[in-house]
Amino acid sequence: MSDSVAGTPPRARTGSGTVRGVVERGVAVFRGIPYAAPPVGAERFRAPGPPEPWEGVRDAFVYGPTAPKRPYAAPLDRLLPDPAVPGDGWLNLNVWTPSTEGAGLPVLVWIHGGSLVHGSSAVPVYDGSAFARDGVVLVSVNYRLGVEGFGVLPDAPANRGLLDQLAALEWVRDNIAAFGGDPDRVTVAGESAGAVSIAALLAAPRSAGLFRRAVLQSGAPAALTPAAARGTTELIAKRLGVPATAAALAAVDPEALLTAQTKVTSGGNPLTGRNSFQVVVDGELLPRDPVAALHAGASAGIDLLMGTNTEEYRLWFVPGGLTERISGLKLRLALLKFKVPNTTARVYRANRPDATPGELLGALATDLLLRVPLNRLADARTDAPGSTYVYEFGWRTPVERLGACHALELGFVFDTLAHPDTMALTGPDAPRELADAMHRAWVDFATDGDPGWPAWDARRPVTVFGPGAPALVLAPRDDELRGWAPYRNAR
Repeated sequence: MSDSVAGTPPRARTGSGTVRGVVERGVAVFRGIPYAAPPVGAERFRAPGPPEPWEGVRDAFVYGPTAPKRPYAAPLDRLLPDPAVPGDGWLNLNVWTPSTEGAGLPVLVWIHGGSLVHGSSAVPVYDGSAFARDGVVLVSVNYRLGVEGFGVLPDAPANRGLLDQLAALEWVRDNIAAFGGDPDRVTVAGESAGAVSIAALLAAPRSAGLFRRAVLQSGAPAALTPAAARGTTELIAKRLGVPATAAALAAVDPEALLTAQTKVTSGGNPLTGRNSFQVVVDGELLPRDPVAALHAGASAGIDLLMGTNTEEYRLWFVPGGLTERISGLKLRLALLKFKVPNTTARVYRANRPDATPGELLGALATDLLLRVPLNRLADARTDAPGSTYVYEFGWRTPVERLGACHALELGFVFDTLAHPDTMALTGPDAPRELADAMHRAWVDFATDGDPGWPAWDARRPVTVFGPGAPALVLAPRDDELRGWAPYRNAR
């Protein structure tokens, strides 16, 4: 351990000024460092600008302000704690490091999830101490959410939240050496909407050189055209009685804007839909749809680790009772809506003879929206210069019949099972040895690009974390995957 961690409070010199951190559990922690100017006033709907330099030493002891958001609606609010920190300087980041002396350590940059309307780097589950303990510099970032970050407006740049993420990665490139990190050994990782964001960054030419590896947890490449995505913004503006322009919305009180946004986007979820915010193919940051770009070879040299949880849908279906409300008729109508072949549905039924209609729909939706597109991406990268690794998280929490649901793996990846906020989803007796294995895989991937199992090839190897010990499985549930185009008749 260096003197910077073991002795006096650690300091680091950034391009904007010097910051002073704290030592916690044997690692140096710097919180709330601005990587861009506060996106308020005249900057509210603009691309991020550089942070204002400061004189002297800036204390970086506490988390910085979080982007405007509301807590998750009940009952998810008790399962997904989402702290809010007041203030205007939302574009900030945090750093956990074992040493501030030029050690050339690997770096992992975390982009949080939350459907692009929730979440922040202050969520306790994302504490980076374990990564720093194990030799990886962990950086977690805030970015603009909702209409501020992703509303489609004719007089403002699109994908402002993605532009924020790019600005944070550029800050890492320019400053992370002062925190002991190697700017040429950066891995960007995220879950849910964070993973969708990273898939977009992988397809964005501007991201070239900013990271060497990427992790997609429970989020697949996806984007809409601006025309298709504009409806949510227009509904918010209509509710406020103003034009759907940046000039008009910038004059609206932030709390009033947030209230209108919450009313327009409430009631849906990532599996069932409703009004939401999405990444858009804007012709500038994203010249092509991320799916098409990645399948055509964009970021082919980037090592990629990606996967899903076995029962993603249970976080969205179970707490509110949706699983029980789906009848056989509703299941049949949903299959018609999503054009699920009858042969595919029969395979899922045969593999789950005791499943209710709601559970069958959830399994199909999980695979249609997450597992199938990630498998397709892995297939498209089989001959790419960058290696691809696939995992599945299958440990089932005893909390509220949630099973191996969406977001459950986070406490295992970050090795934060002991935190009360993590236990809200995992319960108090989550297997310590499974967290050790999963966290180690992420550390190893960030360190040298190898999480510890074979890269994707024609055998389709997947490491399954739980319900028992981690195990390598070849082509798991391949009979189900073959039911989805373009897998039909492919193998």
